[in-house]
Amino acid sequence: MGEGDGGLVVVGVDGSEESVAALRWAAGYATAAGATVRALIVWHFPDVAGGAPAGHAPAPIRHESEQHIRDTLDQAVRQVYPDPDTAGVQTRIAYGHPAQELVEASKEASLLVVGSRGHGAFTGMLLGSVSMHCVTGAFCPVTVVRQT
Repeated sequence: MGEGDGGLVVVGVDGSEESVAALRWAAGYATAAGATVRALIVWHFPDVAGGAPAGHAPAPIRHESEQHIRDTLDQAVRQVYPDPDTAGVQTRIAYGHPAQELVEASKEASLLVVGSRGHGAFTGMLLGSVSMHCVTGAFCPVTVVRQT
């Protein structure tokens, strides 16, 4: 089935309030189901500076960007798991397009959880493009969490 007895729950995290709400929902679900949570953050260059993905970032930019991304992920996880080391939550950083990487991660998951929209969404959108891509392309069930 996956990582733990209850499977693996992959959660897309980008530091937005919606993604933290998704992580919080996944943590509750995982506790009830006996599942393992993997918080996944995805980045690509030059997206950090704006624009479409263009391959791998130069080493100095990659190092600095990954540290910023790691800090964003750690901060989001600490909002849900006060002591992540003992909570058993996994964290991963992936390089690529967020929608593609989340769909790829869904291949080994029993559930994919995403926020309804992240940092790139326009005000008033009910569902962001990454969330929509996950709903239509994932290899497992998808839960879209909307922050209220």
